Amino acid sequence: MIANASTTKGAPPAVSVIVPCRNERDTLPRCLQSMLEQEPPDGGFEVIVADGMSDDGTRNVLSQLAADSALITVVDNPGRFVSSGLNHAIRAARGDIIIRADAHTEYAPDYLRQCVAVLQSSGADNVGGPWIAESQGYVGTAIAAVFHSRFGSGGALAHDRRYEGPVDTVYLGCWRRQTLEHVGGFDEELVRNQDDELNLRLTRAGKTIWQSPRIRSRYHPRQSLRRLFGQYMQYGYWKVRVIQKHRLPASWRHLVPALFVLTMLALLAASVVSHTAVVVAALVGALYAACTAAASVVVAARVGFRLLPILPLVFVCYHIGYGVGFLLGLVDFVVRRRRFPPRMSTISREPAR
Repeated sequence: MIANASTTKGAPPAVSVIVPCRNERDTLPRCLQSMLEQEPPDGGFEVIVADGMSDDGTRNVLSQLAADSALITVVDNPGRFVSSGLNHAIRAARGDIIIRADAHTEYAPDYLRQCVAVLQSSGADNVGGPWIAESQGYVGTAIAAVFHSRFGSGGALAHDRRYEGPVDTVYLGCWRRQTLEHVGGFDEELVRNQDDELNLRLTRAGKTIWQSPRIRSRYHPRQSLRRLFGQYMQYGYWKVRVIQKHRLPASWRHLVPALFVLTMLALLAASVVSHTAVVVAALVGALYAACTAAASVVVAARVGFRLLPILPLVFVCYHIGYGVGFLLGLVDFVVRRRRFPPRMSTISREPAR
């Protein structure tokens, strides 16, 4: 359980913004600057940054920002992962309302005020805005464009910038402190998917999660295909652990990438001794290629045909990365019954968003 934060001299702020980070020297300043430019909610706010022992110069950036603004407090996160960082920040927070922020995201000037307003007007227990991706550069723009494709995301409501209403999970989040304390905070076993897992516990406890387009932010996705593939491999990998811990069936959106990868691997293995397997593998591969090409054309028509050559590769990183990660998770968590496998420990040092 999360312990109540101790108070300091002066009236505590009404809102505490918690920001986990590790090695975010390039992205964190934009995130924090957009926080410092917020229209203050009634009662004021503070920003608690939990640094996962950064070694790329992030700590120097944080020290300077904290020296320039009394709103920023920096705490250590020896566990280094996002889930432990969130809990450390919550313990240090003084506000009755907790708002989670991400180092890869910039926030509209009324972000905090809208979070508080929607939390109060909706009667929900966790609120947030749609997960809107924007980026620059050829590869980054393509990654952001696929992020909002139904073929890329499986139709997740979190990617729908116009949807308002109840959801299973929401980007980032805004809670009353007692809500987080009631469910025990974030699960520190999880390197990824800690947000989804927390929202699952909230839902099972009878709580309501609400998404509103009034809560606006801009997420900056990864800028390379390699990092995108690794990120989604982790998402698939840790999704298995969430499903296993809570003994619930996976959504079809979580299963399709893994089933596709498993089918192709099985067909390729069988093709050594079976001509039929060769034919079926070619047909399945051709069907996926056709669907990917069609989806790429649809996305290119929306964002520009100059991106068309790279869009199929971006779709592959989203789908195959998630599918491979999910299968590795099945091997480690289900077959080998491991709790915190070393397989993912190296690439998992990167922040979760």
